[in-house]
Amino acid sequence: MSEAPWTVRRVLGWTTQHFDKRGVDAPRLASELLLAHVLGLTRLRLYTDLDRPLDRAELQAYRALIEARVAGTPVQYLTGRREFYGRPFQVDARVLIPRPETEGLVEAVLRTLPTEGPLRVLDVATGSGCIAVTLAAERPAATVVATDIDAGACELAQANAEAHAVGNRVLVRQGDLFAAVAGEAPFDAVVSNPPYVRTVELKGLQAEVQREPRLALDGGPEGLTVVARVVEGAYDVLVPGGLLALEMGEEQGAAVRNLLLQRGYEAVRVEQDFERRDRMAFGTRPRG
Repeated sequence: MSEAPWTVRRVLGWTTQHFDKRGVDAPRLASELLLAHVLGLTRLRLYTDLDRPLDRAELQAYRALIEARVAGTPVQYLTGRREFYGRPFQVDARVLIPRPETEGLVEAVLRTLPTEGPLRVLDVATGSGCIAVTLAAERPAATVVATDIDAGACELAQANAEAHAVGNRVLVRQGDLFAAVAGEAPFDAVVSNPPYVRTVELKGLQAEVQREPRLALDGGPEGLTVVARVVEGAYDVLVPGGLLALEMGEEQGAAVRNLLLQRGYEAVRVEQDFERRDRMAFGTRPRG
């Protein structure tokens, strides 16, 4: 082994090449995020300390993260953190990793919700709580009820709500979809990022995606099993004129639109994500 010290510069260069050879996505970004986590620095600070040598303990800790990432563990699980809508969220293997597409869903919902006055919003299948917490933070007069069937996800969602000082307005309920909020209706809006991957497609997902909870991914034979239940159940808990907003798979636009129309929603529409793929569906309960 070379006698040259393992500085931040040298470590980043070696790790980036190693990740690239092993087929790791975004090798430079992964190298930076993991090293910043080990050193307790921001990514920007790494570049002001490029000549800083790492000590033995730091190198050992970083090496363990490198091995785990090559083995397929997502960076976000290794650092325990994911940015969502400008806020840091705790994440781990109990929950789906928040994605930019879901930020688009939140942004679309915020465009429709009034900026002032009390609101009651339901986030179904909340996972990390990123949707519920963001809506509560962006609408200070809103109360958001968040449900998830998994106890670990509920625990993490509550922790994220408290970390962002909205724990008094994000009410986490454990249970299967709407069963968790029996007696708490009505709501002005229901928002959900339900599992929508077709079962047969799960084995073809990237290795790191397969590390995420199957419960949060598996949408059944056509990917619509849980989506259809959300469409059905939301109608009964919405106020007249209330909004249902769903994330969905890029090939499910027509099917989800039909589900909404068949249930009797009005103003049904499908919107695309930033990559111009069908990703969100909306409908309102009639006022009549």
